[in-house]
Amino acid sequence: MSTSDHPTHIPDHLPLLPLKGTVVFPSQVQGLGVGRKKSLRALEAALEGDRLIVLAAQRDDDIEDPKPRDIREVGTVCRILQVGKQPDGVLQVIVEGLVRAGLSSFAKEDPHFEVLVDLRPDQVEKTVEIEALMRGVLSQFERFARFARSVPPDQLIAAGQVEEPGRLADLVAQHISLKLEERQELLEADPKTRLERLSAILTREINVLELERKIQSRVRKQMEKSQREYFLKEQMKAIQQELGETDERQAEVAEYRKKIEAANLPEHVKNKALEELARLEKMPPMVAEAVVVRTYLDWILAVPWSVRTEDRLGIDEARKILDEDHYGLEKAKDRVIEYLAVRKLSPESRGPILCFVGPPGVGKTSVGKSIARALGRKFVRVSLGGVRDEAEIRGHRRTYVGALPGRIVQGMKTAGSRNPVFMLDEIDKLGMDFRGDPSAALLEALDPEQNHAFSDHYLELALDLSEVMFITTANILETIPPALRDRMEVIRFPGYIEEEKVKIAEQFLIPKQLKANGLKTEQVTFTTEALRLIAREYTREAGVRNLEREIGSICRKVATAVARGVSTGDRITRANLHRYLGPPKFRFGSAEKEDEIGVSTGLVYTEMGGDIIAVEATLMRGEGKLVLTGQLGDVMKESAQAAMSYVRSRARRFGVDEEFYQKTDVHIHVPAGAVPKDGPSAGITMATALASAVTGRPVRRDVAMTGEITLRGRVLPIGGLKEKVLAAHRAGLRTVILPGENEKDLQEIPANVRKQIRLALVSHMDEVLSEALVPRREQEVTPPAPLAAQAPPFVPPIPPVPIQPERRPTEPPVS
Repeated sequence: MSTSDHPTHIPDHLPLLPLKGTVVFPSQVQGLGVGRKKSLRALEAALEGDRLIVLAAQRDDDIEDPKPRDIREVGTVCRILQVGKQPDGVLQVIVEGLVRAGLSSFAKEDPHFEVLVDLRPDQVEKTVEIEALMRGVLSQFERFARFARSVPPDQLIAAGQVEEPGRLADLVAQHISLKLEERQELLEADPKTRLERLSAILTREINVLELERKIQSRVRKQMEKSQREYFLKEQMKAIQQELGETDERQAEVAEYRKKIEAANLPEHVKNKALEELARLEKMPPMVAEAVVVRTYLDWILAVPWSVRTEDRLGIDEARKILDEDHYGLEKAKDRVIEYLAVRKLSPESRGPILCFVGPPGVGKTSVGKSIARALGRKFVRVSLGGVRDEAEIRGHRRTYVGALPGRIVQGMKTAGSRNPVFMLDEIDKLGMDFRGDPSAALLEALDPEQNHAFSDHYLELALDLSEVMFITTANILETIPPALRDRMEVIRFPGYIEEEKVKIAEQFLIPKQLKANGLKTEQVTFTTEALRLIAREYTREAGVRNLEREIGSICRKVATAVARGVSTGDRITRANLHRYLGPPKFRFGSAEKEDEIGVSTGLVYTEMGGDIIAVEATLMRGEGKLVLTGQLGDVMKESAQAAMSYVRSRARRFGVDEEFYQKTDVHIHVPAGAVPKDGPSAGITMATALASAVTGRPVRRDVAMTGEITLRGRVLPIGGLKEKVLAAHRAGLRTVILPGENEKDLQEIPANVRKQIRLALVSHMDEVLSEALVPRREQEVTPPAPLAAQAPPFVPPIPPVPIQPERRPTEPPVS
């Protein structure tokens, strides 16, 4: 048994001094500041007696006048060693802890606390387990003392000489920074529990101190590195001053650093910029590499990494802007309105990749500008026509002399925001050679799943393009690689019909040209008939560029007359149009003046829009040869051969000799022989011309047709339906024969055109001939002489009931 030594004359009743925020252990010498009146009176009572007092901690430090319930049940009996008074009236007291004591009861509360104490000296048998705990705590305390450096060496020696477990625990606890609750737990615990608790606390403190030492070591190394760099820089500055060099480099570096800090760059971009700036700072001022680094930093600062414009999400206002800028083009406008609606409901939605496909001059590029104006975004246009080098898109590596970023990064710099409307013009005219494939370089930029981290070879930093609204334009879709085409949403821009061209001229082109040529509205006026004649006989296009040029030519002539003072203006009519533009430049296909044998009217679709062609077939005595002229492509030649086979297979039904071809040469010609032609859609037109030539029955002059033919006489669907029907309408034709499978495309045809033209949907060649050939009883022209004698009466097939499209109210018919 071991008992801590303490005075044996400790009385049962002692004055009590409540403590704030601290606990005094036995054998601990502690300084206290005493200022509360009740505490001062307790101190005076202790000094008048045997200088013994009980110190116990308050439960709550915020209570200034504690009650018995606010004081913990276990404290320490202490001897007052010294008392001193400070200038502010607070007594500075030094006490020494003697023994633990429980507060049995409060004898009195006024004028100070006096309690009945229950002494609790440490009494524990020093077993092997206790010995092991003491050694472990002592070892940990020594390690703690090496890290903390706050334990005096004499205290460390004293701890090694202590034999009692409780006293060792109290001695160690005095030198550890503990919370109040932890100190009170140690005060109330028995020696064994105290040692176990201290072991855990020491382990925690040692880990914290080790981590703190590592952190301090790392910080010290960084500070030493910074100080070393500062010292070297100062040396370099002194050397430069001795050599007569100015400190322009430092000013330049400081300016770059200021710009980088103010640019709000993403973290990875900022780190790269600072890294390059550090390289620049270490370089001699005249080396070529310094110029490369400066250019690179300028580009990093010029790219809008974090700058964006706010979208204008008013749907009605956007629609109004689009209608103000363009007439028609409903599909493109609807797609922009849909994007605005989605953006309004889901602000995090990605920008679409649109592809405007259509003939030149129909407004693809200008629609892109209107979209940017409607959205309130910046607009940037990059022309890709003739681009053959992949580096034009992705940029050059910085190792090359004169390296620059690609056109996408250059466009983003021009836009000055990260969410512009970015137009890639003429994407169908990209080239490919030994320098790479530019279209493949566009795959990443035009893929919504990848373009959030677009990589340019020059910058070598991930650039977020997910908020960019990409719009590409093309005249034809077939030359765009399939992988690139698959990433884009295609919106087709058909050619304008005459009525649309007239409306566009009245609303947009004429005001624009009047302003450009300094004329007033009352000085030049155009009649509707004059505008229609310009579009029909002085231009040959699907768009309106040439129409604008012709209107501009008229305005310049009027402006010349006004400037000379010989005229005050003019009214442009159908009668005086030739004075300004001369004779007509083009002859649009028009209907035949009379029904003719062997001549059928077909419909074609080109980049300029739709047009009509005449297919001529004639029979000559010969050896059964088939002659094809008119610069026909392979597909069109095969269509002619299929038409010939069909006519031969139906000779008996046509009422002609089945062996006629053995003594007859057939010549099929498609006029405009200097223009290459190809495609399968002229199949039924050739078959009709052949059937007319063989049977001697004329083809109706007001009927046009288009469709692919098979050997069995089936009529297959074709493309470009709208443009072909518009060409027939423009030429004054009244019936158009179309494949039945194209019925789904009839909705694209304007309502006024569908009202003025009968659209006959057919599925077999017999139906075509029934619609196109004049019945024998109506013939006014006799068959050719070589076949007339052999032709028995021809019984035409029962004509089918043509499928009529939906009738809708429309504009007045075009004259």
